[in-house]
Amino acid sequence: MSTFLDQILADVAHELSSTKARRPIADIRARLADADAPRDFYTALASSFGLIAEIKERSPSVGPMRLENVSEAPSAYEESPIVHALSVLTNAHHFGMDIERLAAIRSQVTKPVLRKDFIIDEYQVREARAFGADAILLMANVLDAPRMAGFYDLARELGLEVLFEVHTEEEISMLPPDARITGINSRKFKSTSGFVGATGTSASDFSLSFDAFDLANQLPAGALHIAESGISPENLSLARDRFDAVLVGTSLLRDPSGIHACLAGFESALNQPAIQ
Repeated sequence: MSTFLDQILADVAHELSSTKARRPIADIRARLADADAPRDFYTALASSFGLIAEIKERSPSVGPMRLENVSEAPSAYEESPIVHALSVLTNAHHFGMDIERLAAIRSQVTKPVLRKDFIIDEYQVREARAFGADAILLMANVLDAPRMAGFYDLARELGLEVLFEVHTEEEISMLPPDARITGINSRKFKSTSGFVGATGTSASDFSLSFDAFDLANQLPAGALHIAESGISPENLSLARDRFDAVLVGTSLLRDPSGIHACLAGFESALNQPAIQ
């Protein structure tokens, strides 16, 4: 049976084909020559526990974000002492953003920027650096181990850092031995339910399974460990004692009290004593 991830990947492949036709690889290589130097994504995360704060206009799991929060996100993240890096979605069909939007956002901030997308082709790796990304996401439920290692080598050659994303023990075994940043995503992409799709909306996110975070102690010991998806100020304790950072999007971008208030909630939660 086809999963929601299968549908997304088919859409990604179609979108990528159109992009390549509009912007050939020769154009990407020319743009690479003029790209700003990458910012140090790894060091930003290693400094202390904090947030990789995301920007997207919608999510296939819940639908639209709050537009006021999205528009205020770059300046709010730049000002926040607990936001160490930004994550920008670049898939137009499911998340409402593209690589040009990433370039525009990066020009507004001084912090490192992660290109978060379903990367299936080395074109996207080069495109990420050409448009200013400092890091990319590589997903073990999308790539086999050899392709993931190959994309990693290319990324490092271009000066990009890589956040490797896993969901299961089997996917952890696929990670390159020299992976520097590894994350566990609690979202069940390989599911046939829990997603509203590109046009729906939902008050609740039914695509999460926090049991995945129990795999944290199996991640490579020498790497930074990132908790992804579903984290809010109220449940930050799920990740704080087991991870080095959290990647947060929907809770910030949908908060009806505004993105600044939500960031203040995260800061307050971070200032609470850790549970021993």
